Amino acid sequence: MKSALLRLRSTITQWEPDRHPLWLRLLAAVGMTLAAAAMRLWLAPAESGGRFITFALAAALAALYGGFRAGLLSTVLGMVMVNFLMVKPYLTLAIGDPREAIWLNTWHLLTQLLVVGTISVMQRQNRSLRQAVALARRHHRQLQDTFENSATGMAHTHIDGRWIRVNRTYCELIGYTTEQVLLTNFRAYSHPEDMAEDDRQLKRCEAGEIDHFSMEKRYRHRQGHWVWVHLTVSLIRDQQGQPDYYIAVVQDISERKAAQEALALREELLRQAQLIARLATWQYDFNTRRFTALANSRELLGLPSDEYGEIDVVERTHPEDRARVLEAWHNALADVAPYDLECRMRLGEDDGWYSARAVLMRNDQGEAVRALGVLHDITARKRSEMALQELNATLEQRIQERTQALKAAYDELESYSYAVAHDLRSPLRIINGFAAALQEDLPNLPGDSLGHLARIMEASRKMGELIDGLLKLSQMARGDLQREPVNLSAIGTRLLRDLAATDAQREVQWSVQPGLWANADAALVEAVLQNLLHNAWKYTAHTPVARIELKLLEADGQRWFCVVDNGAGFDMARAAKLFQPFQRLHGQEEFHGLGIGLATAKRVVQRHGGELRADSAPGQGARFCFTLQPPPVGD
Repeated sequence: MKSALLRLRSTITQWEPDRHPLWLRLLAAVGMTLAAAAMRLWLAPAESGGRFITFALAAALAALYGGFRAGLLSTVLGMVMVNFLMVKPYLTLAIGDPREAIWLNTWHLLTQLLVVGTISVMQRQNRSLRQAVALARRHHRQLQDTFENSATGMAHTHIDGRWIRVNRTYCELIGYTTEQVLLTNFRAYSHPEDMAEDDRQLKRCEAGEIDHFSMEKRYRHRQGHWVWVHLTVSLIRDQQGQPDYYIAVVQDISERKAAQEALALREELLRQAQLIARLATWQYDFNTRRFTALANSRELLGLPSDEYGEIDVVERTHPEDRARVLEAWHNALADVAPYDLECRMRLGEDDGWYSARAVLMRNDQGEAVRALGVLHDITARKRSEMALQELNATLEQRIQERTQALKAAYDELESYSYAVAHDLRSPLRIINGFAAALQEDLPNLPGDSLGHLARIMEASRKMGELIDGLLKLSQMARGDLQREPVNLSAIGTRLLRDLAATDAQREVQWSVQPGLWANADAALVEAVLQNLLHNAWKYTAHTPVARIELKLLEADGQRWFCVVDNGAGFDMARAAKLFQPFQRLHGQEEFHGLGIGLATAKRVVQRHGGELRADSAPGQGARFCFTLQPPPVGD
């Protein structure tokens, strides 16, 4: 019963007539009025009195259900029924005395207006109260949500530091649960070095000097590391003006602190690098038209001041460099070329050389507003360059003098070698001729004597060949190169055909790659190929199936002309003697020769600016490769 009454009370207090359409409320008022009339006639005859009371109850119920207009309609309808429809004869005034009828109806109407109006006003006040309560509850929930779900840590604390409430972000910031945090106070997590400043500011708030403060401090995380936060604290006072509680807002600034420390480290490293490299930084303001030395540039350059005007900078520039400096500055200002030059300036007591560079910062209209630049002291480098230039000048002269001296000595040596070789031919011819005459005039000499004469003639012949080789080697180093496109394939083919015709009893398989061209002296290149191919022919004499190739190989980004054979070969350990004059790796009893051919070939290749290499192994043949310039494009 009690719960039913409570539900009825809740329904009546929360009833809102405006939720229903007006026609329905008016129809309900008519129905309630008719029901009240029927119930009055059922309970007692209409003539018994008290007719207005029944309709007063109907009007009150109509007002509760349908509002003021429904209650007013029920009141008017009830008055009509009381006066004209409940007492016979119907449709005539039921109250005989007109004055009494007017008084009763007026009093009833006023009373009902007061009741219906009161009910309507109470309904409106109740509705406003419910809306205010709902709004207050929503605002309270929003405040709670804002507090709990804020991206920054928030907390309320008592004046003594005990927590009142903390939000989730605050707890996550220090790594504890809400229950764990509420059992402590903020001092349990604060860094000892930060507490003095924290307490000082709290005392100022309590003393009324300030009502809030901000500071950066550290909290110890549950895992042991320190978390940097930005703390803002506000003091809330009660109605008597006494301190009540604190509101604390904290924001994690660990990343910002780390970035600041990294930036400070980079700035320090940059400062040290500037000191080591002697790089000074500066800026120019186009509004004030003044230069400013940045960071430690003043001390680095030995400047008496940090700021200078344009005239001061121009006056400190060497007179011979001023026009060039101004031209470079105007070109940079016009965005024609970057500002980058070397000039002489007097920044301290003496003139020095400096490398100046700058970048111009422009606004949206393209106008230069500021220039940022560096100045590098290059005095030591410039002095070294000038000393090196002087040294190069004297060195070039000395080299020229030494070259002339060496050329004169070389020419003298060449002439001497030619003269010696030429003068030795006559005695050798005389020795060889007298030995031959003795052999012809004295055919009956003992065998030992004839053998001695034969050895004399052989020695003189060998000596003649050595002299010829010496002359040939001397000739290869003399004269100017006559460079022209040379067909190595044609030269090699002709030489190998001549060798095959001269030594017709041998069967040698040889091949020449077509299209081998070089830009060289034709006669000298033929001498190189003659020596290399002759050696290949000679050292394959004991090979059953001899093979000789002239071909082109690509290696190390160069074109190598190679003569390859499968002859006797040689030990690469002894290759150092290979290109020395009169040095041989095989005895005369094996292969005849003087040891001058490879030396001659290498000298010719070197005169052309090329390189001659050898690769071999005993019994596996040899490969000699040399480089020459390619013919000009289009030849």
